Amino acid sequence: MTELERIAAALERLAPAPAPAPDFAAAGAFAWHTQPDRLEPVARVSRVDLALLVGVDRSRDTLLANTRHFAAGLPANNALLWGARGMGKSSLVKAIHAQIRAEGQDLKIVELSREDLPSVARLLALLRAAPALRFLLFCDDLSFSHDDQHYKSLKAVLDGGIEGRPENVLLYATSNRRHLMPRDMIENERSTAINPSEAVEEKVSLSDRFGLWLGFHPCSQDDYLAMIHGYCAAHGLHVPEERLRAEAIEWQATRGARSGRVAWQFFCDLAAREGVHVAT
Repeated sequence: MTELERIAAALERLAPAPAPAPDFAAAGAFAWHTQPDRLEPVARVSRVDLALLVGVDRSRDTLLANTRHFAAGLPANNALLWGARGMGKSSLVKAIHAQIRAEGQDLKIVELSREDLPSVARLLALLRAAPALRFLLFCDDLSFSHDDQHYKSLKAVLDGGIEGRPENVLLYATSNRRHLMPRDMIENERSTAINPSEAVEEKVSLSDRFGLWLGFHPCSQDDYLAMIHGYCAAHGLHVPEERLRAEAIEWQATRGARSGRVAWQFFCDLAAREGVHVAT
């Protein structure tokens, strides 16, 4: 064996093996992992029923219509769900996926972590190879720091490069930030760049590539209480109204915040005290 042949053999051993063709019939949800590349079926998705998501009616209806269009093979937009933490952004995505499947559409959801964005081209190649299926690519809690270059990988999902985004793939992402970048980072770019507008444009324009922007804002006390009532009704938990209201308000005052997440945490505590089992 020549020296070049030995080097080629060594490089081949170091190169990752191509990802095996996934069995998409195994589940309706998958998680993307790397090292090695693989799509792992998710037998049970952690989610809440769509009817229990209170105070996000406009976002719910818009995203549901967009997803129905995509599942039916019609044009649809990538969506960025941004805003207050704990207001049900990721819960809405997962609940809508369940709703679409309940309506008879075999829509798959694939969770992609922010850390795995550099591998997204390989993931898209796998999904592109199954044109008969439609995939909702879900990236939760998406944001970028000042020295983070992962946002360039995200452009491959949104724009698709020379091949274009696969027609059978749609991206839904959630973030606490409207432009995916911290405000101080944007201000720093403006103050230090030779051409401030161009420096900011490259990063801020990333969020512009999402066709849908859906904002989630802190809920009112009425919405907060309505969420708790909804959870109680769904799980058959009966508590006197006066006591429920007083304890719920005390809970959110102690936490210093009102949100869907705080409402669910209060309900779990209440259910435990009442001896009611709740799947979490």
